Amino acid sequence: MAELSPKQHYLKHLGQLKKERTSFEEHWRELADFIDPRSTRFLTTERNNGSKRNTRIVDPTASKAARTLQSGMLSGITSPTRPWFKLATPDPEMMQYGPVKRWLDVVMTRMNDVMNRSNVYQSLPIIYRHLGVFGTAAMAVLEDDEDVIRTHPLPIGSYYLSNSARLSVDTTYRVFSMTARQIVMQFGLENVSNAVRSAWDRANYEAWFDVVHLTEPNLNRDTGKLNARNKAFKSAYFELAGDGDRMLSESGYDESPILSPRWEINGEDVYGSNCPGMMALGTGKALQLEQIRKANAIDKLVNPPMVAPASLKNKLLNLTPGGVTYVDEIDNNKLVRPAYAVSPQLNDMLAMINDDRQMIEACFFSDLFNMFSTINTRSMPVEAVASMQDEKLLQLGPVLERLNDEFLDPFVDRTFNIMARRNLFPEPPEELQGAPLKVEYVSILAQAQKSIGINSVERFVGFVGNLARANPNALDKLNVDQAIDSYGDMLGVPATIVNSADEVQAARDQRAQQEQQQQMMAMAQQAGATAKTLSDTNTADPSLLKTLSDAAQQQAVAQ
Repeated sequence: MAELSPKQHYLKHLGQLKKERTSFEEHWRELADFIDPRSTRFLTTERNNGSKRNTRIVDPTASKAARTLQSGMLSGITSPTRPWFKLATPDPEMMQYGPVKRWLDVVMTRMNDVMNRSNVYQSLPIIYRHLGVFGTAAMAVLEDDEDVIRTHPLPIGSYYLSNSARLSVDTTYRVFSMTARQIVMQFGLENVSNAVRSAWDRANYEAWFDVVHLTEPNLNRDTGKLNARNKAFKSAYFELAGDGDRMLSESGYDESPILSPRWEINGEDVYGSNCPGMMALGTGKALQLEQIRKANAIDKLVNPPMVAPASLKNKLLNLTPGGVTYVDEIDNNKLVRPAYAVSPQLNDMLAMINDDRQMIEACFFSDLFNMFSTINTRSMPVEAVASMQDEKLLQLGPVLERLNDEFLDPFVDRTFNIMARRNLFPEPPEELQGAPLKVEYVSILAQAQKSIGINSVERFVGFVGNLARANPNALDKLNVDQAIDSYGDMLGVPATIVNSADEVQAARDQRAQQEQQQQMMAMAQQAGATAKTLSDTNTADPSLLKTLSDAAQQQAVAQ
């Protein structure tokens, strides 16, 4: 059997991944129809399709709830207006060293600057919406000459995933469209197919062509080589209908450039499930039907079906407001009248609609993110408001843990590695040479998970303080320095505002030395004043001071 070429191998793998994904597609299409119509791209021909897609949505409650979820997750997990992560070392003692803390703080600041300058915070809301509606999302994080990094959220249906032995996504195949101009600009005219070259030569720059991009572990790499084709992850581009086995490019990445978080995973499944959109789909479909029936009922109430005598069949009936219809006879049974009495129970309909709306919003955690706009907190103590907020935010704890593992951790790692390869960081201290780093999250949601520890510290310190009023020795049991460090870590305060152990000890030594010097100066001044007082004392000759001095000398000789 002849060995497959790289392109043939990739196409075979792509076919297998397409088959594995088939069972999810019908569910995704239904989710898109009723919640987020413009998030899918199952066919490359759907590009630039401006036709209406929301024809099945009458009540957009689910769509609004998905928008609230994406905004809430952006501001609560990765807010662009406040720090949401910090770097640390696995060794707590190393974090007490001043140069290490300052270097990590500088690195974090520069990483935040790069993220703010790029389009990261434009892509994250899309990822969060896909995650909430479809249970799966994907974003490419690529190097960029202008902004250092550039992100591309991938539409649902345009990519295929595969798991590693650890059940984490490590393989992504993406089928998408590029224009002839884009293909030539990115890969060069010498690497394109004859069809693309022909379009280019005829100045048909906007002609579309299907392209496949794949990233997967490079199992056959030579670790002794440092070139692009022997990196940890393989990357390849080729035209789906290109010439023979021609490839647009074959390269590699040190870390996977495609990040694919899932809301929840069932066993060995590759794609996510049990997301808010899936939970709310049935209620959302029922809500559309309820709204249609309510509209029909109101329409029948204000514009009911009519019956009229046969004599008026070919005559003009004026049923508009204030209209007049002329008849020759007055017979109540022969007048135009409603066919039947319509008295819809609108209150019951509205109650059912409102109940379904609340159910959908609860599925999307809208009550969590809209907490302060729906509850009057002005009359509540600050502690009660904070406790209520933390309790609500903890509902997202399981989702946040998976998001950290599958999305935020690799995203921060990739951003750090790209910047490090471009020498955008200062030289690290010797203590950090070769040492691993870890990411700690200090967003609103991350701090909510740590709130139990914060409350415990506050309660313990308050308890010791109360005991110290009765027995001051209780303060000996409290390690104030460690309490301050732990509290600052849980709050996520910048490392630069908390002095290291060495800096604290140096400040205390300096203060002790100054206090000792002040005490010695005070003692010297007191001794001088005493001597002056004694010398001025009018006793007998010789003076009392001399007498005391002689007595002291005699006593010293005797000893």
